[in-house]
Amino acid sequence: MGRQKFYLDKLARFFQIRNLLLRQALAECLGTLILVMFGCGAVAQSVLSYGSHGRFLTVNFAFGFAATLGILVCGQISGGHLNPAVTFSLCLLGRERWRKFPMYFLFQTIGAFFGASIIFGMYYDALWDFPGCFNLTSEYNTAGIFATYPAKHLTIVNGFFDQIIGTAALIVCILAIVDPYNNPIPQGLEAFTVGFVVLVIGLSMGFNSGYAVNPARDFGPRLFTAIAGWGTGVFTARDGWFLVPIFAPFLGAIIGTMVYQLMVGFHVEGEVREREERKNEEENLQLTVNSNPKSNSNGKEANC
Repeated sequence: MGRQKFYLDKLARFFQIRNLLLRQALAECLGTLILVMFGCGAVAQSVLSYGSHGRFLTVNFAFGFAATLGILVCGQISGGHLNPAVTFSLCLLGRERWRKFPMYFLFQTIGAFFGASIIFGMYYDALWDFPGCFNLTSEYNTAGIFATYPAKHLTIVNGFFDQIIGTAALIVCILAIVDPYNNPIPQGLEAFTVGFVVLVIGLSMGFNSGYAVNPARDFGPRLFTAIAGWGTGVFTARDGWFLVPIFAPFLGAIIGTMVYQLMVGFHVEGEVREREERKNEEENLQLTVNSNPKSNSNGKEANC
């Protein structure tokens, strides 16, 4: 038993990464992989079973709980962003360093890529048994299992607005959850609350284009489908739709951050700052009052 522990310790030391940013990025990679694997797995069950093993509701629950599990896995190490738009928002507020943003974005995309590849491998035979399995123009667009595509009624402009609003709503809720001055969530429940937010967004905003609201979650699996058999059509479909879930979430993150800070954040922070200033003034006043009798008594003794 002792020898086994010795070898395990040596193995752990051998694989331990000293660079903190790289460790955090790897954690984000794993967390995003879990998000995409469980979320896209639910979509695959629903599509490939013609709805007998899943519906719109089950897909939304899967993505909500997948977000919770992803954050639980990596949250203590990296913060559990799982979304470049979230990282971008926290960098705007100065809560994260900007050097984290490109690193997190890259590894979140890699995690999403491999999450999609796992589901592809798991349902490979079911995909081949599905009619028109690699056809983007058919009634059954199986590329939509992995990345988001707009509904027939949706225009690019409306889709851009859809992604901005969805991401802004996500950011506002997340900032409220992580804001230490605004009714902080009990420690350990942040992941469940964020998962609930993802679920609500899916239930209310998922009809138009599947609520990607996450550039890494959409681009990573889309890149995988281009390699796996669907071809470059995944990037040209619907007049280059793939650009919308990449760029619109960042605009949504800016808007969501501004809305939260202007309507809530700056005010609660100001109240805390004012309370601290009053407390400091009272402490200084108390120190002054306590020091005066001493100086007066010293003066009297000197006069005597």
